[in-house]
Amino acid sequence: MAGILRAPSAFAVTPHKVSTCILIQIYAPPAQISVPFPFSSVTQHNRLGLYLLALTKSCDDIFEPKLAELLNQLREIGGLMDQWLTNHLTNRLSALQSPDDLFNFFSEMRGILGGLDSGVVEDDQIILDPNSNLGLFLRRCILAFNLLSFEGVCHLLTNIGIYCNECFSTCPTYELQHLDDPSNEVEVLSEYENMDLENYISEKITEEIEAGITSKGVSFHLYLPKALSTLVEDIEASTNPKLEHSNKVGEHSLYTPSSSNALRNVDPRGGVFLRSNWQMQGYFMERAEAIEKHGSSFSSSAFELILRQLQKLAPELDRVHFLRYLNSLYHDDYFAALENLHCYFDYSAGTEGFDFLSPTPGTNSFGRYEIALLCLGMMHFHFGHPKQALEVFTEAVRVSQQQSNDSCLAYTLAAICNLLSEIGISSTTGMLGSSYSPMISVGTSLSVQQQLFVLLKGSLKRAESLKLKQLVAANHLAVAKFDLTHVQRPLISFGPKASMKLKTCPINVCKELRSCSRLVSAFSSEGSGLTMEGAFCTAWLKNLQKPIGSLVLSEDHGSGNNANPSQFCTQPSSIHGSLLQLVGSSYLLRATAWEMYGSAPLAQVHALVYATCFADTSSSLDATLVHVKLIQHLAIFKGYKEAFAALKIAEEKFLCISKSRILILKLQLLHERALHRGHLKLAQQVCDQLGVLASSITGVDMDLKTEASLRHARTFLAAKQFSQATAVAHSLFCMCYKFNLQVENASVLLLLAEIHMKSGNAVLGLPYALASLSFCQSFNLDLLKASATLILAELLLSLGTTHRKGALTLIHGVFPMILGHGGLELCARAYIAEAKCHLSDPSFSVSENSEVVLDPLKQASEDLQALEYHELAAEAFYLMAFVFDKLGHLEEREEAAAQFKKHIMVLENPQAVEDPLFNL
Repeated sequence: MAGILRAPSAFAVTPHKVSTCILIQIYAPPAQISVPFPFSSVTQHNRLGLYLLALTKSCDDIFEPKLAELLNQLREIGGLMDQWLTNHLTNRLSALQSPDDLFNFFSEMRGILGGLDSGVVEDDQIILDPNSNLGLFLRRCILAFNLLSFEGVCHLLTNIGIYCNECFSTCPTYELQHLDDPSNEVEVLSEYENMDLENYISEKITEEIEAGITSKGVSFHLYLPKALSTLVEDIEASTNPKLEHSNKVGEHSLYTPSSSNALRNVDPRGGVFLRSNWQMQGYFMERAEAIEKHGSSFSSSAFELILRQLQKLAPELDRVHFLRYLNSLYHDDYFAALENLHCYFDYSAGTEGFDFLSPTPGTNSFGRYEIALLCLGMMHFHFGHPKQALEVFTEAVRVSQQQSNDSCLAYTLAAICNLLSEIGISSTTGMLGSSYSPMISVGTSLSVQQQLFVLLKGSLKRAESLKLKQLVAANHLAVAKFDLTHVQRPLISFGPKASMKLKTCPINVCKELRSCSRLVSAFSSEGSGLTMEGAFCTAWLKNLQKPIGSLVLSEDHGSGNNANPSQFCTQPSSIHGSLLQLVGSSYLLRATAWEMYGSAPLAQVHALVYATCFADTSSSLDATLVHVKLIQHLAIFKGYKEAFAALKIAEEKFLCISKSRILILKLQLLHERALHRGHLKLAQQVCDQLGVLASSITGVDMDLKTEASLRHARTFLAAKQFSQATAVAHSLFCMCYKFNLQVENASVLLLLAEIHMKSGNAVLGLPYALASLSFCQSFNLDLLKASATLILAELLLSLGTTHRKGALTLIHGVFPMILGHGGLELCARAYIAEAKCHLSDPSFSVSENSEVVLDPLKQASEDLQALEYHELAAEAFYLMAFVFDKLGHLEEREEAAAQFKKHIMVLENPQAVEDPLFNL
């Protein structure tokens, strides 16, 4: 069947492989003792060996480097002997001027290999093991050359001439002086191609292209007809402007300079080199990973044009439809994505692109309808259609069971778990169906959360039994995320129950995250027919001219001129990109967990580890998420000035589109700063924009809807519209309770307590503060618990001076947590509350213990000025003026009073600020 992946058995000799053979002969010349000429040390010799090892493993890459690129790489690793290496390579290539020269050359290659008939070998003699990587490569090249017909040898000879002359024309320094007229060489080589072969070859190509045959006699370096080559020239003409202007901020290109060079590999006689079916499939996989990594931050139309041209050139390559589907999916084009997905499965029947879903032996692999359903459900999930997605997933479960496709069933159950955890669903009655439902095995009706827990455990066990290590790791992450935000309750509501604490268990979260990280060590024992070592080696070679490291929040100005030979030993790991993404996701979840538990330093450390170690393999969503976490940390602990400076860099790095995390973070920071400055109209506008970004579908974008409602309530509270703030907070609490967002409910309850405290009803605020404390204890939200305790202390202080000792005890109890992990605002509020407790005590002597009050107030005023929080800053300066008045320090009192008046005037007369960052 056309387009099905096959083993890479059609190994063809190319000019690049001939160059590699020459370099191997330099590395291991026959009958040489110790370190061969021209190497002066073992280090130089080993360096070339490592380079050749990577070069041979990347021989099946879709794009082979040109001679100029190969010479540039040799200069990177050659050191002092780079000139000799380049001259020797070009000399040997130029000496191949006849078929006899090629026969003699490959006969010499046989002498490099050792064997049983090698005779007596001395201890330090260099012999290339035939079973080593380099030896196997040489044997493949020799075998492929022996299988060539005389016409094929002539074609190879002509290609070597073009390969050399193209380098000489672009890099005249490489042209050898003994070549009197290089054009004569092409004429000599062309004579071998004019032996009545031209008509035969053109007819053969036409017949095979019309018949759609890709698995038989199409040689690797036959030529395309002019009619097809013009289509490739159209691709080149349309994509080159994009390549020239690719330094547009935040925009990525799905075609690399090497791919554009391949499109320009046009023979002067009007043809381009054909690629094998295996290489085309590898190219498609590489592009699919690039789409998933960069998301919508690349030009959709330019890549769509390339895919259309590829479809015209090779209609039998069905995976083009799948790439078009991914392109439409990540650019939110629902109808185009649906059409291309249907086209892909209509043409391929699901036999391409889903090799991780290998069918059970004995099943039909040509009509894998269940995989089509799985993809359709994931598409609905991506576009925010939870009901349709769950219905399609249920059908996929039924079909997978009928077809005995256990792998597809395992992935479908994992997709259902992801859907239930990400989308707010209050009930799944009638949606999961009767073919597979956790309610059947339990025997009673379960809540959505209990169903999710049963599905997660079942999916994990199924993946472990099928030895799907990648899915096992993903399930461990899902279980860790569930344990982070859910209290485990008994599944049955009758019978004896063991006593259990209704709290989350951080130890279980850490265990699940560690289980996911063990995937890296287990990966070595898991093979994959599509994960080739050559892909890593190709990236390794490309990284020779890539600058070492990059700052997390700095612009990348690296260029090829910053090449450093020491990078030879600092290349990235050879672990597959999808596995690295899973390991990186575990660090992101660790950062999220420590944020919830209240440890800001550990959260920042894990975010920095992810940004440093997994930036190259992370998807665009994860990359933006880690930048959001780091910028939020700056805003909380350093103030808005540094946060907005980092945000500007992040906006340039990532495309700020609708519902982007960067855009949401920008609106959050603008809203907080507007509230602190007293610009309530601006805060309300930002709040409205934040609410518009959320989907109108019930259960979708619950985090964004909760965030928008919280900020609406805080805006009403800042405007002293307490009834409206209370109504919005109550409505938000009901929504969170309906969709079981218990962690969010803790923040809502704390907000209700603060609303009642500022409205003068401290007694009504006490139950809300206590309820919030209970939620914080159940979910181990230590920092939020400290904030709730501080609110409770302020409520007690509002009830009268008789409660000042209890309030002070509560504040001192949470001071270690607040000062160790709290931000500027929380620390300032704690300092002010402590000062109020001391000043409300009649027995407290200001003259004797003035430092106990003044030092915290001064620190609070500095922190609040960094946040531009005028209301709290005015309160801090008022208390400082009061203390200075008691001490009789008139100058300090007047200075503090002036600062107090300044902040009050800003609050009473807010000016419309022309903020360049507020571009709505």
